[in-house]
This record gives sequence, C-alpha cells and structure tokens, in this order.
Amino acid sequence: MGDSFYHTTVLLNEAVDGLNINPDGVYVDATFGGGGHSRAILKKLGKKGRLIAFDQDKDAWQNQPGDARLIPVKENFRYLKKFLRLHGFSNINGILADLGVSSWHFDAAHRGFSTRWDGPLDMRMDNRLDKTAADIVNNYSANQLQEVFSQYGEVRNAKQLAQIIIEQRKGHHIDSTETFKTLITPVLKGLPHKYFAQVFQALRIEVNAELDVLETLLQQSAEVLDIGGRLSIITFHSLEDRIVKQHIKNDIAESHQDIMKGHVIIKRWKPIHSKPIEPSVEEQKLNPRARSARLRIAEKIK
Repeated sequence: MGDSFYHTTVLLNEAVDGLNINPDGVYVDATFGGGGHSRAILKKLGKKGRLIAFDQDKDAWQNQPGDARLIPVKENFRYLKKFLRLHGFSNINGILADLGVSSWHFDAAHRGFSTRWDGPLDMRMDNRLDKTAADIVNNYSANQLQEVFSQYGEVRNAKQLAQIIIEQRKGHHIDSTETFKTLITPVLKGLPHKYFAQVFQALRIEVNAELDVLETLLQQSAEVLDIGGRLSIITFHSLEDRIVKQHIKNDIAESHQDIMKGHVIIKRWKPIHSKPIEPSVEEQKLNPRARSARLRIAEKIK
C-alpha cells in the first residue's frame, strides 16, 4: 500500500539519522504505522542488519515491505523485551518511536478517532482491547471522567464536562462520536475544533493507556540498548514530550556514596540535542499535522 495510505511520515530523516545506524546493527521501530521510518532504516542496514517492527494495529501491516531483514511483531511495544527475547536478541543498537496517531486513524470514521466524521465511539488502536471510548463515557464516575479530561486533555472545564456527560447519559447510551459531540456542546469552551480535539485526545489516551505504555517503553529501552545505542522518539503533545524529557534527564544508572566525592549519581542517558527537534517550515506546510511534533534523541552512556 505504501506510507501515504496510512500516514505521512514525520521528521523522517531527522529521526532515522538520529539513530546513528550501524549497517550490521539491530534496530527497533516501535511504531511501524505506514512503514516510512522502517523503510528508511532498512535502506541504511546491510545484509546482516535487522529491524524488529512493532504495531498493534492490524491495518498497519498492509504497508509491510517484502524485506527479509524486517521482523514484524503485531503487538504493542510495551512487550519490547519479551519479543526481543523471543526472536533471540538480548541487546540492540537503537529504538525509534513515532507516538503520533496516524493520519489514517483520524480519517477513518469507523475507528472513532476523528472529530470531523461520525462513527462509533471506539478509539482503540488495537481492536482486541476490551475497553472503548464509549465504555468510558457511559460507565466512568464523574470523578473518573474529570480526572481523564483534566490530566490527559488538559480541558479547562473538566468538572463541568464530566457533569454534563453524567446527566446526558441517563436518557440513553452514548455510542457515536457525533452524538457525543452534540451532547457536550453546551459546555464547549473556546474554539470548537480545539476543544473537541482535547476531549478526544483524553479519551484516546485513556482507552489505549498511552502514557503508561510510553513509560514502559522508556524503562525497557535502557535494559535492551547497548552502550552507545540511541533512542529516537517523536511526540505530538506536551504530556508525552514531558515524560520523554524527564526520563532522559532523570533516569539514573547508579547512585552510591564515594569516600572522596560524596554522593555520586551516574545518569544513564546523554541527550544529543539540548532542545527537541521540530519539523521544518517546509515540512509543516506540506503536512500541517506535523506542526506539534517534537523529536528527542538520547544515547545510552551507562
């Protein structure tokens, strides 16, 4: 199908170049998606190189290239260590993750991610998951809803939003995106498209446990990367970027008392750039959805 079927790859060269690829190395693309980053990595690998690509969305694998060096893993990247062991890899040379929701997800009404098209209130990245956005909207308590919208969507009137959902769902089951938008319109604050985007983002993060999964990936990456291995992660909102930034800054490999030096803290990561890399003006013009992308690259030093 090709990358354009599913997703326009963001920060393609910057993210792949940041891995500092060894042609004979072993790399992970934690978010295969449209396969754009994977194809770019494969071009830099030699015959002995290997790429393990993860994606929990079965639709993404319509983009799989016919390359024997690519090992597909049709699961969430939270199982990184498990599947590396399964395929006989104890240590690897680099990990790339593009945490953005694909363009295809936003444009496919039947997946429920879009604020523009009516569809089932679903939002599961992996349709094998039990919980949907409709389950959250119809079953969470007012306090639970308020917490989801406040923490994951940074919705300013999260309490008011939670209350109107509780009231509106008394009459019927809320099961479509358009019905949901209509029911919460009375408490809408600011620009409608921005407000709905924040609300939908919060539900999506909760459905897919996105921030917990990211934390798991970061923790496991330190365990599987060789010294000198690179971590290249693209985020699309401040919640994700903050987690990545703080992990790179604060992840400690060793902490001990030294007679001469006192308390010694040895950090695990060295950031390659002092600030995140942003898409160029040209890329943003060609792909407006890239505007919020931020790339952080770090090297494992301990």
